[in-house]
Amino acid sequence: MKISRIFAHRVELPLVEGSYKWSGGKSVSVFDSTIVGVETDDGLVGYGEVCPLGPFYLPAYAEGVRAGLRELGPHLLGYDPRELGKLNLQMDAALKGHPYVKSGIDIACWDLLGKSTGLPVCVLMGGRFGESIRLYRAISQQAPDEMAKMVAQYHEKGYTRFQLKVGGDPDQDIERIRTVRHILQPTDRLVADANTGWTQHEAMRVVRAVRDLDVYIEQPCLTYEECLAVRRNTDHPFILDENIDGLEMLLRAKADLAMDVVNLKISKLGGLTKARQARDLCVSMGIAMTLEDSWGGDVTTAAIAHLAHSTPEAFRFTSTDFNSYVTVSNADGAPVRVNGFMSASTSPGLGVTPKADVIGPRVVDIG
Repeated sequence: MKISRIFAHRVELPLVEGSYKWSGGKSVSVFDSTIVGVETDDGLVGYGEVCPLGPFYLPAYAEGVRAGLRELGPHLLGYDPRELGKLNLQMDAALKGHPYVKSGIDIACWDLLGKSTGLPVCVLMGGRFGESIRLYRAISQQAPDEMAKMVAQYHEKGYTRFQLKVGGDPDQDIERIRTVRHILQPTDRLVADANTGWTQHEAMRVVRAVRDLDVYIEQPCLTYEECLAVRRNTDHPFILDENIDGLEMLLRAKADLAMDVVNLKISKLGGLTKARQARDLCVSMGIAMTLEDSWGGDVTTAAIAHLAHSTPEAFRFTSTDFNSYVTVSNADGAPVRVNGFMSASTSPGLGVTPKADVIGPRVVDIG
């Protein structure tokens, strides 16, 4: 089996709530997603998806996915997509950096491996742990009462874990956290995610002001050193996200006792192969994880589900169902939320089939 063609489609994903807002006044109303296809010489096709959270969140942007595929794709023709370690070495040799560009290809090759063996990706990635995956709901940054209202609505739909988008004015963020925590049950979990939005002194004010509350603090500041300083001055459970972009940073953070939970995003790491490496390292080090991606639709949600379902439950802090945030379904067979949980497909590969009438014509075609 050899790669004979690599192609891509561009799909717009409008948000159910109209817009998504987080720290620094950043917002998105329509996500620009890329569906990546990898075709083999015996006619099998695997699919992946890459959807950056706008160009101002991580070093990634939507058109960069397509441009990167045009640069990288020709170097992968003729390779066996099932040899994922070899394929990733070739991608890293042919294109330095830009892990998000490689992610869609890697996911598509896992889909092909599953289809060629007749096994779901989660089985190939270590086995299916448990019956379902607990989800969190991200709450877009708004006034405290509005955020509390959204939390209450999603709580009725079965969610018990919530990620508040803070990282704005510290006084208002304190009110946001207090207002939402007040309406939740003691067993519900609340994460205050600043997405790097606070300066160090602002973060210190917030954690001191909510020291009596049961809340996780996620990525309060821009740099690792600033986050570590805050971590060392609070007893809240602590989550790192944006700073963790590979195994080196993961090992450094473990050595510094910089976190209790880490957020692993598939495209930030470069695909399922490297996300699994990071996942397995976290399990061996005893660190719980949020397993997800930057954003996406049905194909991304399927990839998240397989990564999460193949993770031992004790280390699975939470995941998310991005396909429920958007108004467009770009594939059949994707996981569907049921009372705040989802499950990975039992079909071969990712278990999804892109909808031809939704994804439209190819915008990249190599081979």
